[in-house]
Amino acid sequence: KQFKRGIERGGPGYIGLIAEEAEDMWHIYNLIRVGDTVKSSTIRKVTSESSTGTTSSQRVHTTLTIQVEAIDFDPGACALHLKGRNIEENELVKKGAYHTLDIEPNRKFTIEKLEWDSIDLERLDMALDPATQADVAAVVLHEGLAHVCLLTPAMTLVRAKIDVQIPRKRKGFSGQHDKGIERFLDNVCAAMLRHINLAVIKCVLIASRGFLKEQLFTHFLEYADKEGKKIPGDQKAKFLLTHSSSGFKHALKEVLEDPNVATRLSDTKAQGEVKALNQFFELMATDPERAYYGYNHVNRANKEKAIEILLLSDSLFRSNSIETRKKYVKLVESVRYDNGTVLIFSSMHVSGEQLALLTGCAAILRYPMPEDDELLEDEEANPV
Repeated sequence: KQFKRGIERGGPGYIGLIAEEAEDMWHIYNLIRVGDTVKSSTIRKVTSESSTGTTSSQRVHTTLTIQVEAIDFDPGACALHLKGRNIEENELVKKGAYHTLDIEPNRKFTIEKLEWDSIDLERLDMALDPATQADVAAVVLHEGLAHVCLLTPAMTLVRAKIDVQIPRKRKGFSGQHDKGIERFLDNVCAAMLRHINLAVIKCVLIASRGFLKEQLFTHFLEYADKEGKKIPGDQKAKFLLTHSSSGFKHALKEVLEDPNVATRLSDTKAQGEVKALNQFFELMATDPERAYYGYNHVNRANKEKAIEILLLSDSLFRSNSIETRKKYVKLVESVRYDNGTVLIFSSMHVSGEQLALLTGCAAILRYPMPEDDELLEDEEANPV
């Protein structure tokens, strides 16, 4: 979550942040680089000497601003250790003295950079709006109560709660009950259309007891049609109907523990990246002139506007070399300008590890391009 901001795109600026989730720490690790300035509260051991010559030390809370020289990320403890020199005068710590700041969840800090490039700003938007990472949606319901949720790799976001009083079904007087159910389903469908972007979401779970889930799915297709948002066949295939004991949010836990659901969801996790990487390996075997890797080759293909999908490891953007980072940022912007797709892989995922074995930079081309022997020799002599 941000609490202050003053950023100029492509220029200097600062942002005050507080990490709320474990996943936020991964984004922060990708944002902070050597040379950045970070300000945060910390604990410093202070040694004092009395008039009699005896020394005593105590741990004191203070706020320090350091220029980062080394970054260490500990995913297990979910902490980031930033080592650098103090650059602001402080009554406890001399200017120029070394200190290690520990950034962890629920601790405020401020990052200042000389240049915020497009990749930094993209990462920031992703961290500040977790809905952009969600690739699974879920609707849990029972008669009169429904929760519409988005699931990210680290959390569940409730986007809408629908609570409608439905008249009881009485013998010979079911009309009011049926109207109540219709009104309830209309409200759920409206929330689904508003919060679930089927172009981005890879799987939509609808869970209820009895036949309410089937009723909602049929109603949703009719409702979307009526609203002029017809659902195509490939998007209908994203829906998975399953059982839940209630429409309360906690019922999601049992839904996600269902083996059939777990199998389906394992395919959605970073599905786009996995699919693209598999396609790349396939092309390497069958049509190698459409599968390039290594910066020099990929950049050559980019100059010819031949890149259909660019595959990059996020570790390239954590490089201590400003020049290295700048060339990859420029490559991303250029590919996007030419209507190519850019996929940035997490080095913490298996697919990202596989990509790292191919220099962390690869591309699927729109058409075959013959190899350049000089480039090949240069690439082997100077690996990225």
